[in-house]
This record gives sequence, C-alpha cells and structure tokens, in this order.
Amino acid sequence: MSSERPTISQVSDDNRAPVITATAVEFPPHRHAQDEVVAALVDAAGEDFLRFAASSGVGYRQLALPMDRYPQLTGFTEANAAYLEVALELGDRAIRSALDAAGLTPADVDIVFSTTVTGAAVPTVEARLAAELGMRPDVKRVPLFGLGCVAGAAGVARMNDYLRAYPDHVAVLLAVELCSLTIQRDDHSIANLVATSLFGDGAAAVVAVGAQRAPAGRGRPRVLASRSRLYPDTTEMMGWQIGSDGFRIVLSADVPTVADKYLGEDVRLFLSEFGLTTTDIATWVCHPGGPKVIEAVESVLDLPDDALDRTRASLWENGNLSSVSVLDVLAANLADPPDEGELGMMIAMGPGFCSELVLLGW
Repeated sequence: MSSERPTISQVSDDNRAPVITATAVEFPPHRHAQDEVVAALVDAAGEDFLRFAASSGVGYRQLALPMDRYPQLTGFTEANAAYLEVALELGDRAIRSALDAAGLTPADVDIVFSTTVTGAAVPTVEARLAAELGMRPDVKRVPLFGLGCVAGAAGVARMNDYLRAYPDHVAVLLAVELCSLTIQRDDHSIANLVATSLFGDGAAAVVAVGAQRAPAGRGRPRVLASRSRLYPDTTEMMGWQIGSDGFRIVLSADVPTVADKYLGEDVRLFLSEFGLTTTDIATWVCHPGGPKVIEAVESVLDLPDDALDRTRASLWENGNLSSVSVLDVLAANLADPPDEGELGMMIAMGPGFCSELVLLGW
C-alpha cells in the first residue's frame, strides 16, 4: 500500500458502515465470440453493423438463448416470456452462490433489492424466487426498474442506506439483465446498431450486512458513503421507447460528452468532503459503458493507464451487461482485493441521465 495514500481509518471512523461480504456473477451457457454474433446478425442489421461491432471493445458475449432461437421470436410477448424463464434461473444461481460465499442462508436475508431493465414481470423476479430459495415470509422487497446501467452502483448505495438504519440486518441485491432479448431486428438506427454490438446477458448478486454483523477478515469492503446525481436536460439521452414491439433503445452519442462535462467535478466534490482527491483512490470500480465512455472517465479523472483494466476486461469478456457490469467489476476486485486500508470508488451512469458514486474502504 502506498504510504502517500490515506487509509480507511484516517478517512472514516464511522462504525455504522455496512460491509459487502460476497458477490456472485452468473451467465447463461451460450457463449460466443463477437465475430460469431456479428456473422449471425449482419444480414438483419446491415453492413454498418460491422463498423460498430469492430470498435465495441467486446470480445465475447453470453446470450440468454441459443443463437438460432432469436430469429424465431415473434414479438415482445415471446421475448418477455423467455426473459422471465432465464432470469429466474440465473437469479436463483446468483443469490445462492453469493449467500454461500458469505456463509449465510436465504433465511438470514432481511431485505432484497432487485433491478432489471430488460424484461417486465409482476410479481417481480425476487418475489418469484423468495419462497423457492427459502427466504422468510417477512422478507422485505424493493424492486427497482428503469435505472439501467447505473442500477448496480445505485443498488449498493441503497443497501448502504438501509443497513445504516438496520445495522443487524442482511441485505441482498439482485441484478438480472438479458439485453439480447430486447434487440430490434428491424431497427437500423445508429443507437440500435451500437446497442446490438455492445450488450450481453448475465446476472449478479451482492450480499451486504450491517455493521453489527460485519465478519472478521480482510478483502471485504465497507461502504463509506454514496452520492446520487441527476443531470439537467438529459432525460432523452438514454432509455427505452416502449411499444408493442417491446423495448426500443434510445442512446445518444453525447453520453461521453456528459461524462466529460459533469463527472470529474462530481467525483472531486464528493471526495473533497472526506479530505480526499482522486489520487487517494487505489481501486476504481467503474461500469464499462463502452470504449468512449471508459476513455472519457479516464480523461476527466486523470487516471493512471491501468486504473480501469478490470473495467475493460469485463467489457471484453462479457459485453456491457447494463446493471450487472459494475457488479462484475466489483466481483473481480473482491476476488483479488487491494491492500487492507485502501480506498475504492464505484462509478456508474445510466438513464435520467444520472450517475451514482459509492466510496468503498477495504
């Protein structure tokens, strides 16, 4: 650990900080190289698709269905039914794996936050899983919809809010995104071509406990603080146009510009409240929005060349998984944690347009 960086004990003596005890990321079995996906879609998407795919920073993707199933989907009803089937399977696996890693059981869970933006279900996914997993009948549920790519970080932040009020409780965050089931094969807009070249499928679960249940041992970060930010005049920048054919992507080319305009100041102001600067952060847990967004984050925060290596690795191995992606990056950092006492920053952006910052301490 660099002697020049402040340690967690120097930044915060907050004995109420929750602890992230485990994460788990699960994928469907249909893994394909980007070239395979491109070859399967180029006839429907057109030649321009090749250009976007080549610059996507994506090497592989896991898909919810076998590739030959996608042309057979007749519309939103069938795609959403497939979403629910796969989401329940992946969600079950992710929660069980994370709880096992945390040394807890489903009956220990007091609250479940769930997030998705790629399918619709009422009752929601976590409600359908609760009894099957063995959660208590009095488990609290907070389903989140519409946050998109920011939801992984926002979900961790909302767990932090809850566990500070209930320091003897256990919280679970479940994120499930099956982006491939939202692809519009007849939409040749630039936004859809970019999305089709970029997004993948997966699920993640995070287990966090209040300070009174915090386990001993290193490698588990405390959640020190969070900050939410909505940006003005950006509601049309990212989201869905929802209609009879399902979810049609809205995605502005100005997303990196917004990151460049606002994110640097937001991060620096947030850190300054703790007497910190960006150079005090050892670990950056950043959502892999795409190559241009990653470059914008690096530039505006003046990060070292290797600071976002795990972010780029997640994008290359899995594509952009929407809310799941930043949790995949978090899982990589829990598997190979920084030195005890080091500080980390989780960053994600999404529809609104908005950002979520979470300060972590190992």
